[in-house]
Amino acid sequence: MTFRDDDLTYLEEHGLPDLPATMIEDFVTHDQARIWFAVAGSGRTVILLHGGLGNSGNWSYQVPALLAAGYRTVVVDSRGQGRSGRDDRPYSYYRMAADVRAVMDRLEIDRAVFIGWSDGADTALALAEGTPDRVNGILFFACNVDSSGTKPFEFTPVIGRIFQRHVDDYTALSPTPDGFKAMSEALEAMQRTQPEYTADDLGRINVPVLVVIGERDEFIKLEHMAYLARALPDATLQVLPEVSHFAPLQRPATFNAVMLEFIARVVGE
Repeated sequence: MTFRDDDLTYLEEHGLPDLPATMIEDFVTHDQARIWFAVAGSGRTVILLHGGLGNSGNWSYQVPALLAAGYRTVVVDSRGQGRSGRDDRPYSYYRMAADVRAVMDRLEIDRAVFIGWSDGADTALALAEGTPDRVNGILFFACNVDSSGTKPFEFTPVIGRIFQRHVDDYTALSPTPDGFKAMSEALEAMQRTQPEYTADDLGRINVPVLVVIGERDEFIKLEHMAYLARALPDATLQVLPEVSHFAPLQRPATFNAVMLEFIARVVGE
């Protein structure tokens, strides 16, 4: 039977599987922050960028599928989240994109496919905007590209469960375990004002993009994602049925199938 955790009660009770023991962990110091990453496998490179407040462990169901498919797989804890540190400057998607490029440089990765979830999707798009030659393609999952794209916030039990997981993971992993509130407030300040791409801005980001959203996403408007797919020069939209902003955890097999098909298409396999 295919694993499902639509209400995230399994996550609440059992947590997530550990990332594979074969992953080699390290840090790169970049722009006044110590950025954690891990890598395993060989072949074409895929880099996974997690959502806001989270960490690379949120990809625990995706990393084994990528390794089994023969891809070199890299996960990065975004600045100030997971095991990574930060300084006191405001958050910026461009700064986090530069952090990812620093990881790529450390690992001597010229180009990669990016799987971005929420904040991680905007980080990947910022990286593609600045250095498209480093990007084979982006799976852009569940994020807005301007302030019109978000829904009014409504608390749900699912959101409560993932939020508590983020708090617990931060306490266990962070170099500043008492800093979750300050980090989350700084991240929210960025999210209120960034990004603000115009249609013309998006029209200049010419890399393959698969725009993906769960039909029950709690935060992002479906019509906004459709607009994004129209505005980007080389993009298509895919809606995942019966899942929400947390599809990689709710129905991993569904998300992984879409992810692997996209990667194979953009790397020519």
